[in-house]
Amino acid sequence: MKIYTKTGDKGGTSLLGKRVRKDCLEIKVLGDIDELNGSLGVLASGLQNSKFKNEIKKIINIQHNLFVIGSNVASLDLDAGKVPKLKEDDISELENWIDEMEQGLDPLYDFILPGGDVAAAQSFLTRAVCRRCERSLVLLKDEHNELDSLIAQYLNRLSDVLFVLARWLNKKNEIKDVIWKK
Repeated sequence: MKIYTKTGDKGGTSLLGKRVRKDCLEIKVLGDIDELNGSLGVLASGLQNSKFKNEIKKIINIQHNLFVIGSNVASLDLDAGKVPKLKEDDISELENWIDEMEQGLDPLYDFILPGGDVAAAQSFLTRAVCRRCERSLVLLKDEHNELDSLIAQYLNRLSDVLFVLARWLNKKNEIKDVIWKK
């Protein structure tokens, strides 16, 4: 089977068998999730060959969960059979990771500039992508009450993880937070 089908040349695409416009809200959310997943892949790649193997495993687990989220978004309004669901434990894992990383960080009382180590900068950027994903998901949830509320919680916690991870990576690499000068 060829990768190109030519069926999307006029602005439509297939979403679990139904035809939709490429600019519909579900496709926008799926695109945001896809971009978030790609950005996480870049982040994990930047941690290869380093002392952060455990963090890479956690990022890959998050990427798997983003596919779960995508399957839930893609199957809205369809009898698509059983799709996997997020669990409360998935959110607890993110919260536990935040708590672990924050133990070694100084309290933050000011806004900080994104940057520092390359992987930390990528984590800050991935957080921005995650926040956009959250915003588009909120719009989708307004139209589809049946969308699992754990998805919004997961994305919100993930943006927190990515912020703390950026600071944590900088700390591990002995790079100080740069405070925003007002």
